[in-house]
Amino acid sequence: MGILSAIFGRSKPVRPDLDQLFALPSAAVTLQAATEFTPAGLGSVCFASVEGGAFTRLRQEVEALVEVEFSKDKYGYTWLLCRRPEEDPAALVTDLHAINSTLKDAGFGPQLLCSLMTFRGAESQPLALVYLYKRGTFYPFAPLPGRQEKRDNALELQIRATLSDDLRIESDLTRWFPVWGAPGL
Repeated sequence: MGILSAIFGRSKPVRPDLDQLFALPSAAVTLQAATEFTPAGLGSVCFASVEGGAFTRLRQEVEALVEVEFSKDKYGYTWLLCRRPEEDPAALVTDLHAINSTLKDAGFGPQLLCSLMTFRGAESQPLALVYLYKRGTFYPFAPLPGRQEKRDNALELQIRATLSDDLRIESDLTRWFPVWGAPGL
């Protein structure tokens, strides 16, 4: 960072680093040890929808690589849902990394939005650790069960504190976007 950037408060944005996803299995161990949350065996990748022949070929490539379910949400974003045994978060992360890498390598990197790994707590309380592709950071998302579009902010802050040594946590809370209805949640 140069002197003018420091004076005017500008900083270089964090570059996407898909290898950050490989920190999720150790974060899952930390989360299990500190809370009642355990991996649910579900993970998703979200990207801005694209159409055409190139995307059709890419979809076939992704489906040949890993077993996924494609869906679109009410906002028009495409989601790819992966399922793996709950006791194998490393395999799930490997699948998520492969999907993200395939999309990026095919030129769809600018359309990548986020990836998430789902956890379940007591009474099936959902929790997702969300990776923001363009920021290279994670944040927790904890929707309240049975309450439409309400989240447990206190729990999210607790999870942030619990995982601050394991994951690069997004410091700007305004970027902790809700992912209502994300597949796997």
